[in-house]
Parts: sequence; C-alpha cells; structure tokens
Amino acid sequence: MKVPAMVYVAITTLLLVTVTIMSAMNFPFNWVFYTTVIGQVFVVIMVYKVLTDNYQTEKTFDHMYEDRPVNPKDLGSLPEKRDQF
Repeated sequence: MKVPAMVYVAITTLLLVTVTIMSAMNFPFNWVFYTTVIGQVFVVIMVYKVLTDNYQTEKTFDHMYEDRPVNPKDLGSLPEKRDQF
C-alpha cells in the first residue's frame, strides 16, 4: 500500500509541534531531545518522499499561482501595476 506524501508532511508537522509544546511545558530534557531527533529523521524522510512522489499536473508556470488562477490566454489582458503610479 502506497502512503501519500502528505501523510508524511502531516506526521512530521504534528511531531515537531509536539516538540514545541513539550519544551514549553518543561518536559524532561531526554523526552524533548529524543522527540527532536525523531522529528529530524522524519523531516529527512518527508523531504525524500515529497521529492520522489509521482505527482503530475496539467498546469504550467503560465497559470501563475493557485491563489489567483489565470488562464494562459488571459495573460495579455492583465493590467500592469507600474501604470497605476
């Protein structure tokens, strides 16, 4: 069974947030230290899994960013910001 790359991202994030909470609550040093070491190992695993994931998309850099999607054919009609000054 293949585990999606985002599962590794979620596990690593939760683990490192746990380290932050544990250090703020004055947990014993050995707990915080070993959790940090495990978190660093998970960061390396996460980066490897994300970079080797077989993710494909139809979008290109011509589509700009996800927060402001633009069709490639509409790029010529975008107003230039320097004309506003």
